[in-house]
Amino acid sequence: MRIVVLAGGIGGARFLRGLKAAVADADDAGTTDITVIGNTGDDIHLFGLKVCPDLDTVMYTLGGGIHEEQGWGRADETFAVKTELAAYGVGPEWFGLGDRDFATHIVRTQMLGAGYPLSAVTEALCARWQPGVRLIPMTDDRVETHVVVDTPEDGRKAVHFQEYWVRLHASVPAQAILPVGAEQSKPAPGVLEAIAGADVILFPPSNPVVSIGTILAVPGIREAIAEAGVPVVGLSPIVGDAPVRGMADKVLAAVGVESTAAAVAEHYGSGLLDGWLVDTVDAGATEAVEAAGIRCRAVPLMMTDVHAAARMAREALTLAEEVRGEARA
Repeated sequence: MRIVVLAGGIGGARFLRGLKAAVADADDAGTTDITVIGNTGDDIHLFGLKVCPDLDTVMYTLGGGIHEEQGWGRADETFAVKTELAAYGVGPEWFGLGDRDFATHIVRTQMLGAGYPLSAVTEALCARWQPGVRLIPMTDDRVETHVVVDTPEDGRKAVHFQEYWVRLHASVPAQAILPVGAEQSKPAPGVLEAIAGADVILFPPSNPVVSIGTILAVPGIREAIAEAGVPVVGLSPIVGDAPVRGMADKVLAAVGVESTAAAVAEHYGSGLLDGWLVDTVDAGATEAVEAAGIRCRAVPLMMTDVHAAARMAREALTLAEEVRGEARA
């Protein structure tokens, strides 16, 4: 079985870890292939280096190098370089890169400077971490998510998503979300081929606007998924009308979507989604989702550990088989 997963952020990475465990339990022959299309809209240039937070979070999480408590960054990290940069008055101070993490960004930036595309660089970095999946950036082109905000000092302006999320902690309302450069970008090599060859496509409980939504903003990806002719199943990142983690409600409001499991499903739409999992506390939403033409089931969606994430992944694959069986009937 060939599974394609669109992923961004901590939720996507932890779901992937559960998916790997679920597949390992069910596939003794090791014939299941997982391809991850990673969000690069969070990418940012800092200290002269190209930083890819979502790609690295997937790579570190699946490769055993993640800081488990944070869900991002390296385990056993030190911050000597950050301290020295601050002593020189070099910022931004609000975005902290650890010494181990710096090494990844240095290697990436050197390879990009030598002319390698981001997809080739990501493959080279994964050769060290052995994440057990094929990780492909959504595009080799530069795409950055910006957030339009109103500030007392400068009025309305656009800031990089990382500044909105990390420095401002989403404390001011987002007026609009702009995937800058997306319209001019094209899918990275292997992206469309993976989608066309997939047996199942999964949307993990990642941010539907700035993670999965940004991937879908790359021309050709949404269309390829809609035309793939295979089950497309998503898991709600909203439980009990609130994000499981992060501040997805802030960016959902910016695109006019309520922070509910049903509203997020309808935001993706029946033209894209075939199945949708909501948490048991949102079981009342299943009727509305199915009325929108999307098969829906209520199951536990809290990723408290790898076993819980694996159960979620199994539920998603089971729902995909239901969709497939219905289509055949």
